Amino acid sequence: MTARPAPTPAPFDHRMGVFGADDEFVAAAVPFLTEGLGAPGEPPPAAIAAPAKLDLLRDALGSDTKEVALIEHTDWYTGSAANAVAQGAGYLAAQAGPGGRVHLLMEPVWDGRAGRSARETTEWIRYEALANLLFAPMATTVLCAYDTRTAGEAIVEAARRAHPGSGVYEDPVRLTAELDAVPLAPPPPDAELLREPYADAVRSRAVARGLTRVDAELFTEAVTAALGTLGPVTAVRLWGEAPACVCELRAARRVGDPLAGFVPPPTPELEPEQGLWFTRQVCAYVDVRDDEHGATVRLQYG
Repeated sequence: MTARPAPTPAPFDHRMGVFGADDEFVAAAVPFLTEGLGAPGEPPPAAIAAPAKLDLLRDALGSDTKEVALIEHTDWYTGSAANAVAQGAGYLAAQAGPGGRVHLLMEPVWDGRAGRSARETTEWIRYEALANLLFAPMATTVLCAYDTRTAGEAIVEAARRAHPGSGVYEDPVRLTAELDAVPLAPPPPDAELLREPYADAVRSRAVARGLTRVDAELFTEAVTAALGTLGPVTAVRLWGEAPACVCELRAARRVGDPLAGFVPPPTPELEPEQGLWFTRQVCAYVDVRDDEHGATVRLQYG
Protein backbone atom coordinates (compact mmCIF):
# COMPACT_ATOMS: atom_id res chain seq x y z
CA MET A 1 0.00 0.00 0.00
CA THR A 2 1.41 3.37 -1.03
CA ALA A 3 1.80 5.79 1.83
CA ARG A 4 -0.20 8.98 1.51
CA PRO A 5 1.91 12.15 1.41
CA ALA A 6 1.81 14.36 4.46
CA PRO A 7 -0.60 17.28 4.15
CA THR A 8 0.94 20.56 3.07
CA PRO A 9 1.12 22.94 6.02
CA ALA A 10 -1.28 25.85 5.92
CA PRO A 11 0.29 29.23 5.20
CA PHE A 12 0.87 31.87 7.83
CA ASP A 13 -2.56 33.04 9.04
CA HIS A 14 -2.21 36.68 10.13
CA ARG A 15 -5.44 38.01 11.63
CA MET A 16 -6.39 41.27 13.29
CA GLY A 17 -8.90 41.90 16.05
CA VAL A 18 -10.06 45.40 16.95
CA PHE A 19 -12.01 46.16 20.12
CA GLY A 20 -12.75 49.04 22.44
CA ALA A 21 -14.08 47.28 25.54
CA ASP A 22 -13.13 44.35 27.73
CA ASP A 23 -16.11 42.24 26.72
CA GLU A 24 -15.23 42.77 23.04
CA PHE A 25 -11.70 41.56 23.72
CA VAL A 26 -12.96 38.44 25.48
CA ALA A 27 -15.45 37.79 22.67
CA ALA A 28 -12.60 37.79 20.13
CA ALA A 29 -9.86 36.15 22.20
CA VAL A 30 -11.63 33.16 23.74
CA PRO A 31 -12.89 31.61 20.46
CA PHE A 32 -9.44 32.09 18.96
CA LEU A 33 -7.69 30.36 21.85
CA THR A 34 -10.34 27.62 21.87
CA GLU A 35 -9.69 27.08 18.19
CA GLY A 36 -6.02 26.59 19.04
CA LEU A 37 -6.83 24.16 21.85
CA GLY A 38 -8.84 22.06 19.41
CA ALA A 39 -6.36 22.17 16.52
CA PRO A 40 -4.96 18.66 15.89
CA GLY A 41 -1.22 18.36 16.13
CA GLU A 42 -0.75 21.73 17.76
CA PRO A 43 0.80 22.56 21.14
CA PRO A 44 -1.19 24.76 23.52
CA PRO A 45 -1.87 28.30 22.29
CA ALA A 46 -0.35 31.38 23.86
CA ALA A 47 -1.79 34.78 24.72
CA ILE A 48 0.63 37.70 24.90
CA ALA A 49 -1.30 40.65 26.30
CA ALA A 50 -1.55 43.29 29.01
CA PRO A 51 -1.84 41.89 32.56
CA ALA A 52 -5.45 43.06 32.97
CA LYS A 53 -6.43 41.25 29.79
CA LEU A 54 -4.71 38.08 30.94
CA ASP A 55 -6.87 38.27 34.08
CA LEU A 56 -9.95 38.53 31.85
CA LEU A 57 -8.83 35.42 29.98
CA ARG A 58 -8.27 33.47 33.20
CA ASP A 59 -11.85 34.21 34.26
CA ALA A 60 -13.32 33.46 30.82
CA LEU A 61 -11.35 30.29 30.09
CA GLY A 62 -11.98 28.65 33.45
CA SER A 63 -10.45 25.18 33.57
CA ASP A 64 -8.91 25.66 30.11
CA THR A 65 -6.63 28.39 31.52
CA LYS A 66 -4.02 25.82 32.52
CA GLU A 67 -3.76 24.74 28.89
CA VAL A 68 -2.95 28.23 27.58
CA ALA A 69 0.40 29.97 27.97
CA LEU A 70 -0.29 33.45 29.37
CA ILE A 71 2.56 35.91 28.84
CA GLU A 72 2.63 39.58 29.84
CA HIS A 73 3.25 41.63 26.74
CA THR A 74 5.93 43.75 28.43
CA ASP A 75 7.93 40.53 28.83
CA TRP A 76 7.61 39.77 25.11
CA TYR A 77 7.90 43.20 23.50
CA THR A 78 11.09 44.31 25.21
CA GLY A 79 12.71 46.52 22.59
CA SER A 80 12.66 47.17 18.88
CA ALA A 81 10.57 45.57 16.18
CA ALA A 82 13.59 43.43 15.26
CA ASN A 83 13.73 42.19 18.86
CA ALA A 84 10.08 41.11 18.51
CA VAL A 85 10.97 39.18 15.35
CA ALA A 86 13.72 37.38 17.26
CA GLN A 87 11.38 36.67 20.18
CA GLY A 88 8.75 35.26 17.84
CA ALA A 89 11.22 33.14 15.90
CA GLY A 90 12.69 31.80 19.13
CA TYR A 91 9.28 30.92 20.54
CA LEU A 92 8.25 29.10 17.37
CA ALA A 93 11.51 27.14 17.33
CA ALA A 94 11.10 26.09 20.96
CA GLN A 95 7.34 25.74 21.41
CA ALA A 96 5.52 25.35 18.08
CA GLY A 97 4.52 22.13 16.43
CA PRO A 98 5.79 20.87 13.06
CA GLY A 99 5.92 23.64 10.49
CA GLY A 100 5.40 26.29 13.18
CA ARG A 101 1.88 25.17 14.07
CA VAL A 102 0.59 27.14 17.04
CA HIS A 103 -2.03 29.80 17.79
CA LEU A 104 -0.68 33.08 19.19
CA LEU A 105 -2.81 35.96 20.42
CA MET A 106 -0.54 39.01 20.44
CA GLU A 107 -1.17 42.48 21.83
CA PRO A 108 1.70 44.93 21.28
CA VAL A 109 2.45 47.51 23.94
CA TRP A 110 0.84 50.74 22.77
CA ASP A 111 -0.10 52.65 25.88
CA GLY A 112 1.55 55.79 27.23
CA ARG A 113 3.79 53.87 29.62
CA ALA A 114 5.63 52.49 26.60
CA GLY A 115 6.13 55.96 25.15
CA ARG A 116 5.35 55.03 21.56
CA SER A 117 6.45 57.92 19.35
CA ALA A 118 5.30 58.44 15.78
CA ARG A 119 8.62 57.07 14.61
CA GLU A 120 8.40 53.99 16.78
CA THR A 121 4.84 53.43 15.64
CA THR A 122 6.10 53.39 12.06
CA GLU A 123 8.62 50.70 13.03
CA TRP A 124 5.88 48.51 14.49
CA ILE A 125 3.67 48.88 11.42
CA ARG A 126 6.71 47.87 9.36
CA TYR A 127 7.06 44.80 11.61
CA GLU A 128 3.41 43.88 11.07
CA ALA A 129 3.83 44.20 7.31
CA LEU A 130 7.09 42.26 7.11
CA ALA A 131 5.67 39.48 9.32
CA ASN A 132 3.64 38.44 6.27
CA LEU A 133 6.91 37.71 4.47
CA LEU A 134 9.07 36.56 7.38
CA PHE A 135 6.63 33.94 8.61
CA ALA A 136 5.02 33.08 5.27
CA PRO A 137 6.42 29.50 5.27
CA MET A 138 5.08 28.83 8.77
CA ALA A 139 1.73 27.27 9.65
CA THR A 140 1.37 29.72 12.52
CA THR A 141 -1.97 31.35 13.28
CA VAL A 142 -1.76 34.82 14.84
CA LEU A 143 -4.45 37.16 16.11
CA CYS A 144 -3.04 40.67 16.59
CA ALA A 145 -5.17 42.37 19.22
CA TYR A 146 -5.67 46.13 18.88
CA ASP A 147 -7.38 48.00 21.70
CA THR A 148 -8.56 51.40 20.48
CA ARG A 149 -8.35 52.66 24.07
CA THR A 150 -4.56 52.36 23.97
CA ALA A 151 -3.53 52.01 20.34
CA GLY A 152 -5.75 54.76 18.95
CA GLU A 153 -7.60 54.93 15.67
CA ALA A 154 -4.64 56.17 13.60
CA ILE A 155 -2.52 53.19 14.62
CA VAL A 156 -5.39 50.78 14.04
CA GLU A 157 -6.02 52.13 10.56
CA ALA A 158 -2.32 51.86 9.69
CA ALA A 159 -2.22 48.29 11.04
CA ARG A 160 -5.17 47.26 8.87
CA ARG A 161 -2.96 47.80 5.83
CA ALA A 162 -0.60 45.11 7.16
CA HIS A 163 -3.21 42.42 7.83
CA PRO A 164 -4.71 40.20 5.11
CA GLY A 165 -8.48 40.11 5.22
CA SER A 166 -8.81 43.65 6.54
CA GLY A 167 -10.20 44.97 3.27
CA VAL A 168 -7.36 47.49 2.91
CA TYR A 169 -4.41 45.10 2.99
CA GLU A 170 -1.41 46.15 0.93
CA ASP A 171 1.53 44.21 -0.42
CA PRO A 172 4.16 44.17 2.37
CA VAL A 173 7.00 45.24 0.08
CA ARG A 174 4.99 48.17 -1.27
CA LEU A 175 3.88 49.22 2.21
CA THR A 176 7.44 49.00 3.53
CA ALA A 177 8.71 51.02 0.57
CA GLU A 178 6.11 53.68 1.36
CA LEU A 179 7.28 53.87 4.96
CA ASP A 180 10.89 54.12 3.80
CA ALA A 181 10.10 56.81 1.25
CA VAL A 182 10.07 59.44 4.01
CA PRO A 183 13.44 61.23 3.69
CA LEU A 184 15.81 61.14 6.61
CA ALA A 185 16.50 64.46 8.27
CA PRO A 186 19.97 65.77 7.39
CA PRO A 187 22.72 65.21 9.95
CA PRO A 188 22.89 68.02 12.53
CA PRO A 189 25.65 70.63 12.43
CA ASP A 190 27.59 68.89 15.20
CA ALA A 191 27.79 65.56 13.31
CA GLU A 192 31.39 64.35 13.30
CA LEU A 193 32.94 62.86 10.18
CA LEU A 194 34.91 59.84 11.40
CA ARG A 195 38.14 58.46 10.01
CA GLU A 196 39.43 54.91 9.87
CA PRO A 197 39.76 52.74 11.83
CA TYR A 198 36.03 53.26 12.25
CA ALA A 199 35.60 50.95 15.24
CA ASP A 200 38.08 52.94 17.32
CA ALA A 201 36.51 56.20 16.24
CA VAL A 202 32.95 55.11 17.03
CA ARG A 203 33.96 53.73 20.41
CA SER A 204 35.83 56.84 21.55
CA ARG A 205 33.28 59.35 20.25
CA ALA A 206 30.35 57.41 21.71
CA VAL A 207 32.01 57.50 25.13
CA ALA A 208 32.68 61.20 24.70
CA ARG A 209 28.99 61.71 23.96
CA GLY A 210 27.89 59.97 27.15
CA LEU A 211 27.58 56.24 26.52
CA THR A 212 29.08 53.99 29.15
CA ARG A 213 32.05 51.98 27.99
CA VAL A 214 29.92 48.84 27.91
CA ASP A 215 27.23 50.51 25.80
CA ALA A 216 29.83 52.15 23.58
CA GLU A 217 31.40 48.76 22.93
CA LEU A 218 28.03 47.22 22.03
CA PHE A 219 27.22 50.16 19.76
CA THR A 220 30.62 49.78 18.11
CA GLU A 221 29.96 46.08 17.49
CA ALA A 222 26.60 46.99 15.91
CA VAL A 223 28.25 49.54 13.61
CA THR A 224 31.00 47.09 12.72
CA ALA A 225 28.44 44.41 11.87
CA ALA A 226 26.63 46.84 9.56
CA LEU A 227 29.90 47.80 7.91
CA GLY A 228 30.62 44.13 7.24
CA THR A 229 27.29 43.80 5.47
CA LEU A 230 27.41 47.00 3.45
CA GLY A 231 30.91 46.71 2.05
CA PRO A 232 32.83 49.85 1.07
CA VAL A 233 31.58 53.05 2.66
CA THR A 234 32.18 56.60 1.52
CA ALA A 235 31.41 58.36 4.81
CA VAL A 236 30.78 57.57 8.47
CA ARG A 237 29.31 60.24 10.76
CA LEU A 238 28.37 60.23 14.43
CA TRP A 239 26.23 62.60 16.49
CA GLY A 240 23.77 62.79 19.38
CA GLU A 241 23.99 62.42 23.12
CA ALA A 242 23.60 59.24 25.15
CA PRO A 243 21.59 57.13 24.95
CA ALA A 244 20.47 58.34 21.51
CA CYS A 245 23.88 58.29 19.83
CA VAL A 246 23.55 58.02 16.06
CA CYS A 247 25.99 56.65 13.51
CA GLU A 248 25.29 57.14 9.81
CA LEU A 249 26.99 55.00 7.18
CA ARG A 250 27.05 56.05 3.56
CA ALA A 251 27.59 52.94 1.42
CA ALA A 252 28.68 52.71 -2.20
CA ARG A 253 26.03 50.10 -3.07
CA ARG A 254 22.33 49.76 -2.39
CA VAL A 255 20.88 47.40 0.22
CA GLY A 256 17.90 46.55 -1.98
CA ASP A 257 16.20 44.08 0.38
CA PRO A 258 13.30 45.21 2.61
CA LEU A 259 13.97 42.21 4.86
CA ALA A 260 17.65 43.06 5.38
CA GLY A 261 18.44 42.51 9.04
CA PHE A 262 15.02 41.08 9.89
CA VAL A 263 15.50 37.45 8.80
CA PRO A 264 16.75 35.32 11.72
CA PRO A 265 20.06 33.60 10.88
CA PRO A 266 19.95 29.80 10.62
CA THR A 267 22.82 29.37 13.10
CA PRO A 268 24.20 31.40 16.01
CA GLU A 269 27.34 32.13 14.00
CA LEU A 270 26.60 35.11 11.78
CA GLU A 271 27.93 35.31 8.27
CA PRO A 272 29.13 38.76 7.14
CA GLU A 273 26.02 39.33 5.04
CA GLN A 274 23.87 38.76 8.15
CA GLY A 275 25.49 41.57 10.11
CA LEU A 276 22.42 43.79 9.95
CA TRP A 277 20.53 41.19 12.00
CA PHE A 278 22.89 41.82 14.91
CA THR A 279 22.74 45.57 14.28
CA ARG A 280 18.95 45.59 14.46
CA GLN A 281 18.99 43.53 17.65
CA VAL A 282 21.26 46.06 19.36
CA CYS A 283 19.99 49.40 18.07
CA ALA A 284 16.63 51.01 18.81
CA TYR A 285 16.34 52.18 15.21
CA VAL A 286 18.03 51.22 11.95
CA ASP A 287 16.92 53.34 9.00
CA VAL A 288 17.86 52.25 5.48
CA ARG A 289 17.45 54.50 2.47
CA ASP A 290 18.55 53.46 -1.03
CA ASP A 291 19.13 55.94 -3.83
CA GLU A 292 20.82 56.00 -7.22
CA HIS A 293 24.24 56.47 -5.61
CA GLY A 294 24.11 53.74 -2.99
CA ALA A 295 22.60 53.55 0.51
CA THR A 296 22.39 55.53 3.71
CA VAL A 297 22.11 53.39 6.85
CA ARG A 298 21.46 55.28 10.08
CA LEU A 299 21.84 53.52 13.43
CA GLN A 300 20.47 54.98 16.67
CA TYR A 301 21.60 53.17 19.79
CA GLY A 302 18.88 54.14 22.26
